[in-house]
Amino acid sequence: MPGGAPAGSSIADAGLAEAGRARIEWADAQMPVLRSIRERLGAHRPLDGIRVAACLHVTAETANLVRALIAGGAQVALCASNPLSTQDDTAASLVADHGAEIHAVRGEGPQAYEGHVQALAAWAPQVALDDGADLLLALHEGGPAIEGVLGATEETTIGLVRLRTLAARQALAFPVLAVNESRTERAFNDRFGTGQSTLDGILRATHLLLAGRTLVVLGYGYTGQGVALRARGAGSSVIVCEIDPLRALQARMEGFQVMPALEAAERGDVFITVTGSRDALGAEHFARMKDGAVLANAGHFDIEINLDELRGAAVDEPREVRPLVDQYDLGGRQLNLLAQGRVVNLAAAEGHPAEVMDMSFATQALCVEEIVRHGEELPARVLAVPDEIDREVARLKLEALGVRIDSLSPAQAEYLDRWDGGASESSR
Repeated sequence: MPGGAPAGSSIADAGLAEAGRARIEWADAQMPVLRSIRERLGAHRPLDGIRVAACLHVTAETANLVRALIAGGAQVALCASNPLSTQDDTAASLVADHGAEIHAVRGEGPQAYEGHVQALAAWAPQVALDDGADLLLALHEGGPAIEGVLGATEETTIGLVRLRTLAARQALAFPVLAVNESRTERAFNDRFGTGQSTLDGILRATHLLLAGRTLVVLGYGYTGQGVALRARGAGSSVIVCEIDPLRALQARMEGFQVMPALEAAERGDVFITVTGSRDALGAEHFARMKDGAVLANAGHFDIEINLDELRGAAVDEPREVRPLVDQYDLGGRQLNLLAQGRVVNLAAAEGHPAEVMDMSFATQALCVEEIVRHGEELPARVLAVPDEIDREVARLKLEALGVRIDSLSPAQAEYLDRWDGGASESSR
């Protein structure tokens, strides 16, 4: 493995590399699908000489994606997609042990964050991986460098909203594979990963007992469904708030209370926003909340809880009552904001378990290979991940779990491929 730090790297402490190495190896042991892909990429090196820039959470799981891309021959540069999600020891190991270029420091301010994103855009990557679309939008603002981009991937709902807006204006310059909408990502990452890790972050920050408390979930997409399911399993009474009638109906039929957010504000003990939009909680909600209510955001950006209105409602500056818990005094009532309103499962915990990110990053790695092979043939739109990639990742995961499944018989395959068969047709 190459050693030393690329000239452009910006990390907190190179001396943390040994601790980061152990953390990355621990995650690797839980990521058999990505490991098998890394071995194949290493044998065939389909990414030789390709510059891959990634704006992702700098965690041990991401490090193993970087390792897979490097094994395939890519040059990789990585910056953080959230200032509070960076593991400084992981960043140090990626620089020292794998020769990646890293621009990430835990807790970096907005100016440093923006500078790191711009550094990756200026590197003129051929493939970009994003989690929130900050890097992809920076590439669109970067002039001639954009001409060499073969394609990109996007990992979040809000990132895809931003990119589809760009595409609707005929301004998207390259194809983007919507990893966030792949079947394996939605079923496994969003529901099982965020569902567990969100509650993990809340519990680490607060040490609260969830049993017996009323927990309000704002947004009932795949992630909200996972949060609600696990909160109920922990003994909470769960209220769901939605704007989509179908999702609201689904929540009601799955046994959750459903009501407007203003009504739920009076009843909740813990509030979790996961809408992908802004101002899910604002001044009107804060005015109705109980003393001691806990506010957490599981969406990608820190806009779902209106922080300006929370500060405006407080009679004084917030005080830190626990690490990552800021308490706001609203004139006799205390509201407790977790992780500054940033994504709580990464800011207060470690994000998805490695077993979950195994599938997500396996999909990412195969999408990079797809873009390198076929990017020049793809239209400049937001595109679905090819079904064969989804199926391959699921197949490899089942294989790693020792699970076998059935396959269609030739007669069954023929029947499903016909238009003239019917329920009354006798078997042959």
